[in-house]
Amino acid sequence: MGKTRLEAFSDGVIAIIITIMVLELKVPHGHEFAALAPLVPVLAAYVLSFVYVGIYWSNHHHLLHAIGRVNGSALWANLHLLFWLSLFPFTTNWMGESHLSAVPTACYGFVLFMTAVAWYILTRVLIAMHGENARLERAVGADRKGKVSVTLYLLAIAASFWQPWVAAVIYTVVAAGWLVPDRRIERMLASEEH
Repeated sequence: MGKTRLEAFSDGVIAIIITIMVLELKVPHGHEFAALAPLVPVLAAYVLSFVYVGIYWSNHHHLLHAIGRVNGSALWANLHLLFWLSLFPFTTNWMGESHLSAVPTACYGFVLFMTAVAWYILTRVLIAMHGENARLERAVGADRKGKVSVTLYLLAIAASFWQPWVAAVIYTVVAAGWLVPDRRIERMLASEEH
């Protein structure tokens, strides 16, 4: 089956996730810059989560560009990914409102970890569907950055119970590492055009 409905549905869900996150931001009760001070942790958590959702949206776009079709397994694997992404507004708000308390910060990391696992499952399902030597397999390769990210999420979850701010730094470092666009699929597609 074609992939257009999966793309459209995913784009819609991701747009709603971002909308929900921004709606969770509360307007300060004051008219000075000082009124923003209590909201800094919430705003920081929002920015971090917005970046993560943007990273997943961008990489999802590239992933689907490299394939020609989907099947039922791919639809369910994609829904699994969207499920974990849909928890971002909840954990973002909880972590921000709690000012990086241990349990909310660990839960945020758990959602990041499970989203990464869901991403891995989706890519493996698509690779299996299109063949081991298909262009998606060649583009994804060993996915070292993905494996390092998962390891860092687990480290950050553990750090949440020791020093939650260390976990927040790790989450930020992983996001910064993915801000540099993953050009593997773009390079592979460009090489096929020449």
